[in-house]
Amino acid sequence: MLVYCVFLCHIISAAVSEIRFASYYGSHMVLQRAPNRAVVWGTASKIGDTVTVAVSGQGYQTTTVVKNPEGSGGFWKATLPAISEKGPFSVTVTSSEGQQSLDDVLFGDVWICSGQSNMDFSLGRVFNAKTEIQRALTFKDIRIFQALRVESKTPYEDLHGIAIKWTAPTNETVPDFSAVCILFAEYVYPHLNFPIGLVQASWGGTPIETWSSPDAIRKCPAHNFDGPAEPSVLWNAMMNPFKRMTIYGTLWYQGEENAVSEASAELYACQFPAMINDWRSKFSEATGGETFKYFPFGFVQLAPNAKKPTLVGQFPALRWSQTVRHGYVPNNNMTNTFMAVAMDLPDFDSPYGAIHSRDKQDVAYRLALSGRAVAYSQRVQFQGPFPSSFQEQKDKNYLKITYNYSPIEIKNRQGFEVCCATRRTAVCGEKDTWHAAPIEHYDDMSVTISSGACANDYTVGLRYQWRTSPCEFKMCSVYGLDTTLPAPPFIANKAA
Repeated sequence: MLVYCVFLCHIISAAVSEIRFASYYGSHMVLQRAPNRAVVWGTASKIGDTVTVAVSGQGYQTTTVVKNPEGSGGFWKATLPAISEKGPFSVTVTSSEGQQSLDDVLFGDVWICSGQSNMDFSLGRVFNAKTEIQRALTFKDIRIFQALRVESKTPYEDLHGIAIKWTAPTNETVPDFSAVCILFAEYVYPHLNFPIGLVQASWGGTPIETWSSPDAIRKCPAHNFDGPAEPSVLWNAMMNPFKRMTIYGTLWYQGEENAVSEASAELYACQFPAMINDWRSKFSEATGGETFKYFPFGFVQLAPNAKKPTLVGQFPALRWSQTVRHGYVPNNNMTNTFMAVAMDLPDFDSPYGAIHSRDKQDVAYRLALSGRAVAYSQRVQFQGPFPSSFQEQKDKNYLKITYNYSPIEIKNRQGFEVCCATRRTAVCGEKDTWHAAPIEHYDDMSVTISSGACANDYTVGLRYQWRTSPCEFKMCSVYGLDTTLPAPPFIANKAA
């Protein structure tokens, strides 16, 4: 059962003490550790009043109540000392209007987990849920918080509802918390050994436009949306309030709602980096630079949707757009980002629909592996094999694809396709004819595919696993032998 706390709880507390913390600061929370400094803020009544914010045994900061820049009444904000010790600590705010304290506060890394239904998908619905819930209860230094689903046409300064107050995992709360979010934390925790705070702010069935601020929306051609898909309504209500809290990074699982048409899927290549850059800018500015202006941003590439192996659909184009048409991250358009490839993790019999796979463990493992490399600079191989060169063989019936690391493993010989044209300079697109190009030979560094379908023409296009649901469970064509990570999908023109 969710623990619901709406704004009324703050009205009640204000009757006792006029000074208070913003709603998402609470006992049992995690604040951002050094070298970053945690920012805390709240409201008060007396403009000009002196406010002291103290961390037990770690010193204090003083600040002044000023006119609220984003609301009515008074506002205070303090940047705490850089704290490396885990804690627990008490954080106390004091003014002439009274005092409030947060107890059992830990210092670690704070991650925001956002997106649509697959980020919303709870731990209580995954495979082996009972075992996973019991395992989650052992991670006392992982703390969770969930925002209530609220939308607004104007920006909120603070949350207007809380679904799960800050807590260590409990039998009452963790079954309803995001599976990808908490499993990611569980998988990286042994390699960090300091607390992790998780903030879930997600809503099923929502397009990226709803999570993008007006500034991000203006960066890309706009669609006309109405109702629950109206641009910025979730940024306003569920993300903008968090921008004053120092965070370490963000996890994102969304895109299905934008794979509704070819135009929408292609537009995502603009919208996604625009939203990432905008979030980074706004969080960094609101915390005075304490949130790193290029903070790590991890995401899940879309998983399979339906058991129709011949269906191309818009998922491949959306997956391609998630990487800004590079096929991998990080890249020069997606700095400090990391990704979990999920196209080979179908769960067609899921009682929640094929789009909602119960296997969030593999997704989170891959996301954690790439996060360890990108977000924490640990030396681990975090990407599946990706082509480094294409070479047409002399008889023009074969195309050799060399990968960027070895050894590779071949699990089946299907998945590659070629596009032919009478002109070498031609470019193939989604609506052109693509021909199956099975693997004929392979070694630990390359595969050679049959391009015989283009024997009388030029091979001008090559694509890999370009289907909504390209393969059975972990049975796509190319994997890293040592890492078991799948080669991501790609499309290339003028391959020869």
